[in-house]
Amino acid sequence: MAVTVADPEPGASHKPARTRRFPRMGLLRLAAALVSGFAYYLSFAPRPLWWLAPLAFAGFALVLRGRGFRGAFGYGFAFGFVFFLPLLTWLLDFLGPDFGPWPWLGLSFALALYYGLAGGLITWVSRLPLAPLWGALIFIAMETPRAWFPFGGFPWGRVAFSQPEGAFLPLASIGGAPLVGLAVVLSGFCLAAFAGRLWDARGALRPALRARRTVLAALGTVLPVVAGLALWPTIGTAAQDGERTIATVQGNAPNIGLALQGERDLLRRNTLAESERLLDAIHAGKVPKPDLVLWPESATTVEGPDPQVDQLVANFGVPALVGALYVLPDRHIQNSVIVWDPRTGPGRRYAKQQLVPFGEYVPARKLAALVTPFVDQETVDMVPGDGANQTLTAAGTKVGVFVCYEAAFDYPARDAVRDGAEVLVVPTNNAWYGESEMSVQQLAMSRLRAVEHSRPVVVSAVSGVSAVVAPDGTITSSTGLFTADSLVGRVPLRTQTTLSDRLGAWTEYGLLALAIAGVAGGLVLRFRTRRTSAGTAGDTAD
Repeated sequence: MAVTVADPEPGASHKPARTRRFPRMGLLRLAAALVSGFAYYLSFAPRPLWWLAPLAFAGFALVLRGRGFRGAFGYGFAFGFVFFLPLLTWLLDFLGPDFGPWPWLGLSFALALYYGLAGGLITWVSRLPLAPLWGALIFIAMETPRAWFPFGGFPWGRVAFSQPEGAFLPLASIGGAPLVGLAVVLSGFCLAAFAGRLWDARGALRPALRARRTVLAALGTVLPVVAGLALWPTIGTAAQDGERTIATVQGNAPNIGLALQGERDLLRRNTLAESERLLDAIHAGKVPKPDLVLWPESATTVEGPDPQVDQLVANFGVPALVGALYVLPDRHIQNSVIVWDPRTGPGRRYAKQQLVPFGEYVPARKLAALVTPFVDQETVDMVPGDGANQTLTAAGTKVGVFVCYEAAFDYPARDAVRDGAEVLVVPTNNAWYGESEMSVQQLAMSRLRAVEHSRPVVVSAVSGVSAVVAPDGTITSSTGLFTADSLVGRVPLRTQTTLSDRLGAWTEYGLLALAIAGVAGGLVLRFRTRRTSAGTAGDTAD
């Protein structure tokens, strides 16, 4: 008789039917992964669409449903690639047209591999009890190695950074960025599980078991939201050790990307000029006199006495924290923040620890020479700091400092608060990145840090966005991009540490350990299931 898909030979494979069906279903899943990844991007600043993040992860989880490791890896990669591409477009502004899109595409590709691996590993825990929780743990666990590798890590685009406002943000005071991220992903994965239970009408499970799992999925969707909302009243904003008036100076810079490298003198002149305008406004009574003046990152270069800055700070009559490139005796440079006293001049300084690869130092120089002009120009790598003086004393206040790129890492702000910081300041230079979303993406990180550590945060940018952030993450004042401006704000000094401060990195490593345990448990279950199936098949054959 004729052999057809509808009437196969006994024992014949059904793969032809699946092959015919796969292209359409595969394309639909791929399209859903791409849409979900782009929706995840839309949840990031400057858009206040924090609620899109859990919906994006719900879509991602539905795409992974019923897939094997390889398929899930591919869909996870697609989800991540379409997320990182628009998120990191500021790299194009930084490098300019001479480099083309390759560094941007390469970095997006490398970071998307982490999402692909997460997607694949999630399939290994899909049969465990509480599978959405294990899946969320795996996804957040992938953020830990991404903060380590390559080149010291690149944690930009962590899930928590999509939540500078909204229901999940208060969880930062309990478990920092890892817990916020876990809550967002868990809520989305449970929403997908809930939708799957309602959609699945095959009836493979007993009604009581199906009902129980549906209820658990519904609870997992709403509990993270409810927990975050319940914590809002506990977010303290009141002063505990008085208040300070802090002024931040934004001198501005030309929007020229990499060419800004040769405009150090212009940055200094602009910062000095805006400082003079601020001083005039203070003398005219237009703004209150500050207790502390803050300059942005690399606003000047310090390699000896600087009478001009000495005189300026003396005219203010209050200390300043000066962002500067500090020239060491061996002519190497440290990206530093220096306490500048109105009477005694420069004093203690903090040196940036987490340097920007290919910006402040060049890893793998021979390879880098193929893609960056810095090597050919015989640039000298900056020297990272050792964490000393993370908390500086100025104006009778313990000020915690972390510089620019360090906002993306957990440890700088945490170490400063543990060292007694009552207020956090973030000198930064985002002028390299044009009128992109980079500056507001970084500001979102500082807003998260404010809640995580229950501290006000003052961001001082060369060209914007500068901002004063309250301990609850609210922006009380801010500047625009590529404009000369100053801010003067009154901030509360706080001494109480959060649970997140006390737990420290244990939250992150604890979640990582749980994710590893989940993967191990999933592998054991898969192995046992295969052995059982093989044994059953053998008995049937006998």
